[in-house]
Formats: sequence, structure tokens, C-alpha cells
Amino acid sequence: MSNPRESRDAATTARLPARVLVITGATAAGKTELAAQLARALGAEIVGADSRQVYRGMDAGTAKPPADLRREIPHHLIDVVDPDETYDVARWRAGANAALTAIEARGAAAIVCGGTGLYVRTLVSGLFAGPAADDSVRERLR
Repeated sequence: MSNPRESRDAATTARLPARVLVITGATAAGKTELAAQLARALGAEIVGADSRQVYRGMDAGTAKPPADLRREIPHHLIDVVDPDETYDVARWRAGANAALTAIEARGAAAIVCGGTGLYVRTLVSGLFAGPAADDSVRERLR
């Protein structure tokens, strides 16, 4: 029986659309403002690459783009799961690839913006091969 977590997706590296910019760096470096300025100039959409901004209700301490900015410029992968849901880099990568495909289909540029280097690295280079999670070990540790 095959474990779905072992084959996280069909290819180790996905083809990124030609019109993708990546903005990454340390906390409070100005990534959000730069992404917004570029998105306005290019008519681009933003794909969040932050491991905490994906959670609904976790607004304090995550520096999520303000609601008015998210209404002005389409943002993806922000507020997509509840804090008690399991969320990992494979799930984020699948969502990012889907968002990038949809953005490309609309003829828009995309900006991947965030400080979670693992997310950005897997988007560009693919996921590493590794063992699947062992739910029995996880439950024992819980």
C-alpha cells in the first residue's frame, strides 16, 4: 500500500511560470511593502510564502498584509487553514503551484513573497525524498 505522503507530488521540481518574482528575507525587512509596490506596477498577484500567515486568526505577530491591501491586490495562501489543522510544506507547495498556474492562466505576473525559506526552496527546487510521517510515533509523543 502506498503512503500518499511518500509521493508528495509527481515531479520533484515544478515548472515555474515565466513571470514569477520571488521576494524573501528576514522578518521586518520590508518584503510586504516591496511586493505591494511591484504588484501595483506590474498588475501582479501575490503568493504568500510564510508558514504562519497561512493560519486564520493568527494575525498578531505574523505581520500579515493588512485586509485593505489584500482587497486591492489578490493574495494567495494567507488565512487558508485553522490553527488546529495539520499543514506542511508539501501542502503549501501544492497550493502555491495551483495559485501560480491560475495566475499564469489569467495572464498576470506573480510575486512569491515571504520569509519561510523552506517554502521558497521547495517551490524552486522541489521536495526532497524522505520517509513518510509515522503517525504512531506522533501519537505517542502527543
